[in-house]
Amino acid sequence: MTFVAADDRYAAMDYRHTGRSGLKLPAVSLGLWHNFGHERPIDTQRAILRRAFDLGVTHFDLANNYGPPPGAAETNFGRIFAEDFRPYRDEMIISSKAGYDMWPGPYGEWGSRKYMLSSLDASLGRMGLDYVDIFYSHRPDPNTPIEETMGALATAVQQGKALYAGISSYDPEQTRAAAAALAEHNVPLLIHQPRYSMFDRHIEDGLFPVLDELGVGSIVFSPLAQGLLTDRYLDGRVPAGSRIATSGFLSESALSDTYLGRVRALNGIAAARHQTLAQLALTWILRQPSVTSVLIGASSVAQLEQNVAALEAPALSEDEIAAIEPHAVHGTSVG
Repeated sequence: MTFVAADDRYAAMDYRHTGRSGLKLPAVSLGLWHNFGHERPIDTQRAILRRAFDLGVTHFDLANNYGPPPGAAETNFGRIFAEDFRPYRDEMIISSKAGYDMWPGPYGEWGSRKYMLSSLDASLGRMGLDYVDIFYSHRPDPNTPIEETMGALATAVQQGKALYAGISSYDPEQTRAAAAALAEHNVPLLIHQPRYSMFDRHIEDGLFPVLDELGVGSIVFSPLAQGLLTDRYLDGRVPAGSRIATSGFLSESALSDTYLGRVRALNGIAAARHQTLAQLALTWILRQPSVTSVLIGASSVAQLEQNVAALEAPALSEDEIAAIEPHAVHGTSVG
């Protein structure tokens, strides 16, 4: 059946300027990291993408290595885009990244000009796009001059294969250097994609001030700490299908007594606000003025809807923020 987007798709979503740019992003964006590989039914993926767009989620975040296997998420997204979303291309922000291992040999990862531009061409081919809206350096390369990596991003923008340049997981000093290197090509650094959650707060004292100074936006990933900031593990057990049960990113040792004490306290605060724990975690992140958007994953339409519903909650009060603080401890069960 031909997809026709909902007429009211922009009625409820909050759109925020990205740094000092003119580009607005939805407060909640959809990341295609875990749930859009070949092991997931294409109809499930299609349903999630359609519902996201109907809810005002205009930004879809990918990378060359998302799957599994690597490249699968872009391939599947490209198929659905061609069948459902091509008429809406000008209403969408589509991003991709390059930096992690993609093919054999010395030119298949990191940040060389050779790899970055080859990867972008491959990503565009998989998605069937003429351009991406944002092209990221997925991680800093300790063995390639940052001027080379940023020069590749600038070339992508100058060639019209990307509209904006971004970086991910760069520390504050690297972020300053990246912005300066891009400025040499008259290309601004639009956005940074760091990890951030109640249990991973490393960017608060270092990166956020730098982004504010430079006028760079941020879109944060892992806002639910790989599922630790949900109700899945409140009883201390590992349910079938959870991240701990199905991936190598978390181990059962994460469910320590310290973790359980903190997450149960946070769950109580969420319940008092008539929110789920996941919704509270998203509301807490979005209170930060330095955050443009928060990236969520979704394995079902119901999960997507529940997370987007976090935007319906009232802002956190000063008393609520103070109550959260003793339990939102950096390093809790996060490696």
